[in-house]
Amino acid sequence: MAFEGLTEKLQNVFKNLRGKGRLSEEDVKIALKEVKMALLEADVNFKVVKNFTKTIEERAIGQDVMNGLNPAQTVIKIVNEELTSLMGSEITEIAFQPGKAITVLMMAGLQGAGKTTATAKLAGQFLKKGKRPLLVACDVYRPAAIEQLKIGGEKVGVPVFDMGTDHRPAQIAAEALKVAEKDDRNVVILDTAGRLHVDEDMMNELREIKDTVPVHQTILVVDAMTGQDAVNVASQFREQIGIDGVILSKLDGDARGGAALSIRAVTGCPILYVGMGEKLTDLEPFYPDRMAGRILGMGDVLSLIEKAQESIDIDEDKSKDMMSRMKKGKFDFEDYLESMRQMNNMGGLGSILKMMPGMVISADDLEGMVDDKKLKHMEAIVLSMTPEERTNPKLLNPRRKNRIARGAGLDIAEVNRFIKQFEQSQKLMKQMGGGKRRGGMFGGMGNMFGGGRPRFPF
Repeated sequence: MAFEGLTEKLQNVFKNLRGKGRLSEEDVKIALKEVKMALLEADVNFKVVKNFTKTIEERAIGQDVMNGLNPAQTVIKIVNEELTSLMGSEITEIAFQPGKAITVLMMAGLQGAGKTTATAKLAGQFLKKGKRPLLVACDVYRPAAIEQLKIGGEKVGVPVFDMGTDHRPAQIAAEALKVAEKDDRNVVILDTAGRLHVDEDMMNELREIKDTVPVHQTILVVDAMTGQDAVNVASQFREQIGIDGVILSKLDGDARGGAALSIRAVTGCPILYVGMGEKLTDLEPFYPDRMAGRILGMGDVLSLIEKAQESIDIDEDKSKDMMSRMKKGKFDFEDYLESMRQMNNMGGLGSILKMMPGMVISADDLEGMVDDKKLKHMEAIVLSMTPEERTNPKLLNPRRKNRIARGAGLDIAEVNRFIKQFEQSQKLMKQMGGGKRRGGMFGGMGNMFGGGRPRFPF
């Protein structure tokens, strides 16, 4: 996950500050020197780092901070505020044309940046907002790109317009507008061709499209994995054709994250969305304050709640009934299967853990904690049970367990291990539900999602 190294280093800096009763000017300077090194290692632009740390130092070295009751927390608060400001302070949304007018968006980016995937993901986001998007295949150089866009469009339920590879992209865009008007489509998204590097042919093609159809916003997709190069690419596109916003793809990968912290400051262009996974639903609006919270190890509870609300469709009475049975220790395998499916809809346990406050989890640690293969094995075990066995685990004698193991294609030892873990979870839930520990796993997680929301038996 991007930022994990930066998050860990910053948390160590703040831990050292908290260990001091009062802060001297020297304490702040030493801490900011470590912050500066951490940001540079995360591939944040040097000038951005220099201005960032200078601003924090000016704010932190003052009587109010130095003599306050909790100076360390005040410094952390200042870092959080400046980090948010660095990335844009507020969320920037794509502006649509008023009324029934068609909004034309042109997607641009280098080959391999994930542009076509991001284009389909974006169309899916618009569809959820009540828009009627049309995807347009303007990459005439790669037939595979047209097919990829069609597959993506089908997955998100958005039609794709294409004219093959024998027409100029500007001509395809013009014809697409006619189709959009005829079919009552109010957002047209042009997926243009990428290159391995910025060149004049690509820029001329994008200029021709803008000269032919009224492009209202040009959105650049850049790969977070390329670090500082992503900022350089954004700068070149802005200077040559003009861009209105950026989508940062692959932020869930092994990226140092510097692009997210540098793009706004260097180019002045806001980050609109970030790609946080391979699924077509894994495109999140970019909230600078929430991203700052993630970077500083404060979690991103708001995004977690929103993801739950968007991903989970469950009857409120059913949810309350599930929670009541969990508190009584009557949570059964049907409940387990339902909760596991809900968790997968939210991107899996790994995605959820990354948003929890204080969860600084490296990719290696996460792989050890959350084994997708084991989760699939668990689901296979439950699906191999009869409906009676799922609701009444006490029926599971050795003969039934052997039948379940054969049905799941697993060793009996794995089935026994899973059932034992399930029984331990039941006891834990009963203890937490019946006791006063409201801040426990289900007190804290349950209250976080609010009344009527599903709870997850991690």
